[in-house]
This record gives sequence, structure tokens and C-alpha cells, in this order.
Amino acid sequence: MPELTVSKRVTFSAGARGRRRLEPAAEPKPSAPPPLPRITRLMALAIKLEGLIASSAIADQAELARAGCITRARATQIMSLLYLAPDIQEAILDLPPVTEGRDPVTERDIRGITAEADWGRQRDLWAQM
Repeated sequence: MPELTVSKRVTFSAGARGRRRLEPAAEPKPSAPPPLPRITRLMALAIKLEGLIASSAIADQAELARAGCITRARATQIMSLLYLAPDIQEAILDLPPVTEGRDPVTERDIRGITAEADWGRQRDLWAQM
């Protein structure tokens, strides 16, 4: 009959009455995935909040601001991302995770685009970024 060898890292700890207690070694924790850009998270938040307002779970942006402990102006800034053309919203949601350095697109970069009402002009401004 062939021999079978099993290897596993273990540690011993002191138990009651000086006995040694066998404990399995801690498994390495998987590393967290790199974070998504902040603008991506804000775009997703704006879509979620729009759904809450549409379903009447939250009455309006003023109630939203109170519930989120933010100012009405900040709530308006976040919700203004919904004025972007659908393809720009999709591009923002599809931005890759940030592995090093700063976010490639910031909310401040997007504010000028959200102020533009014409989607064609928005697309031109987005392409320039």
C-alpha cells in the first residue's frame, strides 16, 4: 500500500492545565479588489436615488439630503449626473478600477458637461476629456 503524506501548517497554543492545543494556521485573506473611481460610485448612487424618488420611498431631493446628512446643493450635484447622455452615463459606469494614482475622471471634470443641455454637445465635451 503506497504511503500518503498530508502537509498543513498548524500552530500550538496553551490550553487548560498547561496542555497544548492544536489550532489550524490562519488562512491568508484574499485581497480586496481595487476600488472603482469615485465618479462611477456617484453615478450608481444617482441612479439608485432616482429610483427611490420614482418609487416614492423618498419624497424629493430635500428629504434625500436630510436622510443622507448632506446639503441640498450636494444632493443636486449628485443628481445632476442623471442629465448626462445615456452613453456617457454608461461609459462612466464602465470605467476600470483605479489601481494606482488618482481617478482619471473627477466629478469636477463632469460638472461642466452636466450643465450642457444638448446631448450632442455633451458627447463632444466628453470626447475632449
